[in-house]
Amino acid sequence: MNGYVESSLEGKVAIITGAASGIGAATARLFNHAGARALLVDQNSRSLESLAAELGGDTSYSVADVSTPEGVQAYVKEARDRFGGIDILVSNAGIISRTAPIAETSVEDFDRVIAVNLRSMFLGLKYVLPELEARGGGSVVMTASTAALRGGFGTAPYVTSKHGVLGLMRVAATEYSGKNIRINAVNPGPTDTNMIAEVTSERAGQAAGRSSSAEVKEGLRLRLPMQRYGRAEEIGRMIMFLASDAASFCTGGYYVVDGGMTGGP
Repeated sequence: MNGYVESSLEGKVAIITGAASGIGAATARLFNHAGARALLVDQNSRSLESLAAELGGDTSYSVADVSTPEGVQAYVKEARDRFGGIDILVSNAGIISRTAPIAETSVEDFDRVIAVNLRSMFLGLKYVLPELEARGGGSVVMTASTAALRGGFGTAPYVTSKHGVLGLMRVAATEYSGKNIRINAVNPGPTDTNMIAEVTSERAGQAAGRSSSAEVKEGLRLRLPMQRYGRAEEIGRMIMFLASDAASFCTGGYYVVDGGMTGGP
């Protein structure tokens, strides 16, 4: 026995929020391949239904607003009723904020981003942690961002929300470390998903016709040390590792998957 533990999720029950596209959908596919049974959560019912059908009988879905107690309680109940318990929570739902200086950022935009990116994480912990404790243990992986490690121009709501995710993760990991529950965060860098398309499109619009969305996207790519965007499945593989028993001594940490962005100039 060499002590090697595979990143298998065979028979584990996982909830994945923000699962309709991007990192969430890629993670759902990886979890399915690793043997997990999963409840996919998002507000995009059509994409959720399509992905659940693709992944087959061990996958179900719940259309829910993860920023509300009612939405979170509904998906927790659905997972418990459908699968008999919960072993893993991947708290992944998130949105970007409009780019604007703090003085020009609306209160409504700030509150909207905090609700989806941070309050949803708190609510997920609040209602899922008792389920994991009843199960005898489990794992939570929260999607933060490299924005949780730095500042930036015009991104106060988003940066604030992602810094908050790391603080919330550390408190939860401390509180539950003696209960066989591990809680960690993943910090993706720029990843080739719908979110990066939204960012580049908005910045192109702010350039008032001087740059296209494709040109903005290419300019951002060239600033990355690895000279490419991350792929959603590359983030999903880190999430899967942290969710699995292969990460049995990992809790209270954040794991950067950014192609060297935070390590370089």
